[in-house]
Amino acid sequence: MTGTGAGGDPVDDEETAELTYADAGVDIDASEAATAALIGAVGESEGDYAGLLDIGDRYLALATDGVGTKLIVAEALSDYSTVGIDCIAMNVNDLVAAGVRPVAFVDYLAVDRPDEGFAQQVGEGLSAGAEEADMELVGGETAVMPEVIKGLDLAGTCAGLARKDAIFPGEAEAGDALVGFRSSGIHSNGLTLARKAATRNHEYTDPCPFEGYETVGEALLEPTRIYAHLLDPMRERGVRAAAHVTGGGWTNLERMGEFRYVVEDAFDPHPVFEFVQSEGNVTDEEMHRTFNMGTGFVAALPPEDAEALAAETDGRVIGRIEEGEGVSVRGLEL
Repeated sequence: MTGTGAGGDPVDDEETAELTYADAGVDIDASEAATAALIGAVGESEGDYAGLLDIGDRYLALATDGVGTKLIVAEALSDYSTVGIDCIAMNVNDLVAAGVRPVAFVDYLAVDRPDEGFAQQVGEGLSAGAEEADMELVGGETAVMPEVIKGLDLAGTCAGLARKDAIFPGEAEAGDALVGFRSSGIHSNGLTLARKAATRNHEYTDPCPFEGYETVGEALLEPTRIYAHLLDPMRERGVRAAAHVTGGGWTNLERMGEFRYVVEDAFDPHPVFEFVQSEGNVTDEEMHRTFNMGTGFVAALPPEDAEALAAETDGRVIGRIEEGEGVSVRGLEL
């Protein structure tokens, strides 16, 4: 369908229409319903971000996740050097949100054909991520499945250990303060929407229209930040619950309990978010329901300890928790 733009030039409505995550191909509601069906079939496990197994005086925690469609950008640029970091980060950060220290990681790489070049790059990224998280890579699996996989898929499982008195309670309280921590960029969720928006008028190899990156694709590939360094200071300051801001964006805060989350001083979004929003004509609400928008991790704790935690780390007090429901970010109701 086309319309008429300034000067009578035809305009393709598909290139200017308001883009949503569902339009791009990912329906969050349908995804959550499918997940609920799977959980209903296999049964609930203790823990939210990570499954917790009682092994006596400690918990063994397991988290599993993948890189997602960020791999399509890596393939377009023939640059797989950072996706291993993403794979580590998405798993490690889920353990940290539970108050668990990551100790070991196994990866699963599925490909349509073996290629030493990208396999080495993936491995180097995994090693770099594991070193930053201070844990061991203990093996993995590479599967060649040309009739199942197109290109490659990368996922992994992270194991962690924590004393029973060291994990976060997992439930915030009304009156708690929220301390946020800066993200590095889009991280490794929402890429289906980000890619659709970015490639409406650009190629991944086009020069990046904002500073810090040579190409559009390079900006999308900025690796996910790893938050393992926050674990000790969060424990020491009595953090009650934490949220890894991934799929679902700022609505992840609701995983800390049924309250109203008021965020008034979040970190400013990186230029890549402004680019995606502009190119895709994405609403503010949709951006905050899909992306971290500059804040990748949030902790809830008593207000008298919040400023100290922020000062000891690179965080900032971004808001508070009230009785009620919903998430408000800079006055935007989600």
